[in-house]
Amino acid sequence: MQQHDSSPSLIDLGKRYWLPVYKPRDVVLDHGKGARVWDTEGRDFVDFGAGIAVNALGHGDPDLLAALTAQAGKLWHASNVFWTEPPLRLAEELVQASGFAERVFLCNSGAEANEAAIKLVRKWAAAQGRAPERRVIVTFKGSFHGRTLATVTATAQPKYQEGYEPLPAGFRYLDFNDVVALKAAFVAGDVAAVMLEPVQGEGGVVPAAPGFLKRVRELCDEHGALLVLDEIQCGMGRTGALFAHAHDDVQPDIVTLAKALGCGFPIGAMLAGAKVAEVMQYGAHGTTFGGNPMAAAVARVALRKLGSADVLANVARQADVLRAGLENINRELHLFDEVRGRGLMIGAVLAGVHKGKAGVILDHAAAHGLLVLQAGPDVLRFVPPLTINDEEMAEGLRRLHAALAAFAAA
Repeated sequence: MQQHDSSPSLIDLGKRYWLPVYKPRDVVLDHGKGARVWDTEGRDFVDFGAGIAVNALGHGDPDLLAALTAQAGKLWHASNVFWTEPPLRLAEELVQASGFAERVFLCNSGAEANEAAIKLVRKWAAAQGRAPERRVIVTFKGSFHGRTLATVTATAQPKYQEGYEPLPAGFRYLDFNDVVALKAAFVAGDVAAVMLEPVQGEGGVVPAAPGFLKRVRELCDEHGALLVLDEIQCGMGRTGALFAHAHDDVQPDIVTLAKALGCGFPIGAMLAGAKVAEVMQYGAHGTTFGGNPMAAAVARVALRKLGSADVLANVARQADVLRAGLENINRELHLFDEVRGRGLMIGAVLAGVHKGKAGVILDHAAAHGLLVLQAGPDVLRFVPPLTINDEEMAEGLRRLHAALAAFAAA
């Protein structure tokens, strides 16, 4: 086993040299297998966070590793001045898997995918002859679309925007799942697109209400607007279907992906449907690293496995187990007002005096050998690997019970 500096000395490096925009727990993770990880001190953790819904095939998946190492021995980077095979194959496979897309733009992150989507909407609206003031993009309160200046403006949460003003114009915020407000938003005749997450992640793990996406699609069609779906967190099998919008039987114009698409290797993608597939021509957009052959080689394997019947069946089964486990814990400890979400994207909403204490619970969980996330101060977020097995799930729930009991007794 490779020797490491002690965890405290490594943490000191982070506190000294990293821009202090993060607040990591005082744990230095070292290696993982399946839904378990180990730190540099040898302690093991059950991983119910999967790197923020990224490590969808768990840690150390042999097929991902084989794809990465095979490509690493051939070609790391070529830029988009030349063709390479992995991104071409990946684009074809994404189009075929989506059932709606005609073209794909590959990039490096979810924010970049959403930035490309915003630019595509604006470019499409311009091609329609719309003046700049008639290129408004509607987004929803509680959304999260990224940290670039445009995507943080699309993110209708003031806490992410504060201090970055002046923000770009052309966005309008509505309450999520409010059809009446959405209908009213179209009255001015300036809406070019509606952009939303089928399940809001950072906003508290809030699914679109039954029928809401269909109504959004209908209103977009009635008013000549595009439907943009951000599936960066909820896509790639997370909800029990490869694409989250499949549950609602709608066809989007644009879908953005990242996170689980690379299962830990950085990659993002924007999928463009028929209305917008030819809008951006040579020079309209670009990226140095997008379509990286190593990232694309890994993503091809991830796409194939995450869309498999076995993985999707496991999502459905383990989601039932996780929900039942949370409900059993709550019957004893009375910590949650609600357990919500879809598939293995589940939020437990803290009740009463426990509101605002999600971060404290995360500390208790880590102390009991469990990695979980929060979605704001009031919601615990559970997004384990989609391949989590029965033993890992049972052990994770056991540790969660111990952590929550310690929190309740504190």
